[in-house]
Amino acid sequence: MTLITENGQLSAFCRRLSSAEFITVDTEFMRDKTYWPLLCLVQVAGPDDSAAIDPLAPGIDLAPLFALLADPSVLKVFHAARQDIEIFFHLTGGVPAPVFDTQVAAMVCGFGDSASYETLASKLAQARIDKSARFTDWAHRPLTQRQLEYAMADVTYLRTVYAKLRRRLDRTGRESWLDEEMATLTDPATYRLDPDEAWKRLKSRSGNRRFLAVLKEVARWRELAAQQRDIPRSRILRDESLLEIAAHPPGNVEDLARIRGLGRPVAEGRLGGEILAAVARGVAMPESAAPDPAPRTDLPNGLGPLIDLLRVLLKLRCEEHDVAQKLVASASDLELIAADDVADVAALHGWRADIYGHDALALKHGALALTARGKSIEVVKIAQPA
Repeated sequence: MTLITENGQLSAFCRRLSSAEFITVDTEFMRDKTYWPLLCLVQVAGPDDSAAIDPLAPGIDLAPLFALLADPSVLKVFHAARQDIEIFFHLTGGVPAPVFDTQVAAMVCGFGDSASYETLASKLAQARIDKSARFTDWAHRPLTQRQLEYAMADVTYLRTVYAKLRRRLDRTGRESWLDEEMATLTDPATYRLDPDEAWKRLKSRSGNRRFLAVLKEVARWRELAAQQRDIPRSRILRDESLLEIAAHPPGNVEDLARIRGLGRPVAEGRLGGEILAAVARGVAMPESAAPDPAPRTDLPNGLGPLIDLLRVLLKLRCEEHDVAQKLVASASDLELIAADDVADVAALHGWRADIYGHDALALKHGALALTARGKSIEVVKIAQPA
């Protein structure tokens, strides 16, 4: 097992893999005490070569690795790629491409909504993954042999998983079904952390524009403070406290000290002054500049039974086509389809419409019916009047 800690080793390894059709990639990182993930290990395997790369090795320059990840002629295979890609985006400002995510591919190939790597490795590579090292301290050096064996298993068996999923996709002609998801994974906008958008992560149902203005300013301040200090958002200010501040904007230190989770020492300190300044900006924000409330879809009364029928049809069609329901339509998609024939949901377009969306509309308008036959549910076409 190779652990790369020197620049010469890394350059030679990446040079060998630059001619590979694909490479498998995984990372180990720590994020419990930082805002930005601390990259602790990168595992890479080609069809005939593999190594773990130590980003914490003294003097290591990851430029050859980053160049390999950016090489458009080499396919990068990940499992559940988003967090791994986020790390590389933060380090380089770019996104590895092209990308193949085996978790998404497994959803297309009938392995359920979010198949784990262990499940795929067991079913497709007949491998048993020992996950006991998953929560070890990856920043501690030296790494143990057990840690390295665990880490490398995440890319060596991934080669077989990828190859078998690829063959299934080729056989069924479903590779294009992945295009939308892969486009999202390789879009830099997916990984940009814009402080001005931080308020949207807080699940508030308020339609009060003044509340939203204060929420936006305080959330923006918290995001910048966490980034600058490289500590988790919750270490700066918890979500619950932030929402309370937006609901009851404090005008002075006394008011701020009464917010749950803060207390007088914080209110009287530097952070307290910064919070009050952010609150003041939100309070002073012109009405026209305040965030718009999230649009609400008020569903007509009586749609519950129709939504239930659409859900049954979704399950039936997804079982017939051996594809994960999650990839075709969400619960909110079903509500929107029940309310609107031209709802802006993916299920009414492309391959999703072919296997489900068209039938969903037909069921809604009485051109299809569902009936039980023994233990099975069947779809019955209803003749329409001329």
